[in-house]
Amino acid sequence: MRRRHHFHIDHAGHSVSVTVQTGHKAVVEVLVDGKSTGYATTSGDRPVTVHIELPTDPPTPATVRATAGPGIPRCVLEVPGAESQVMSPRLF
Repeated sequence: MRRRHHFHIDHAGHSVSVTVQTGHKAVVEVLVDGKSTGYATTSGDRPVTVHIELPTDPPTPATVRATAGPGIPRCVLEVPGAESQVMSPRLF
């Protein structure tokens, strides 16, 4: 059964949102400031890493690590020079 989970965090004045769709094939989509910036798929519950950029001057590279399961998915934002931040789940 497919199910969507949403996560969000604000970092350096930018909004980072992630949707994880679970099921036989997990789909991870990342939005920065409302624009789609990253997409990845993985089979089963394998973790997936999506590389993104925050639109600063100059652009800041970042990574979203998403784990689809088992159980409730989890997302972590990693930015060089900062601690990894667990993203908060959002209800839609």
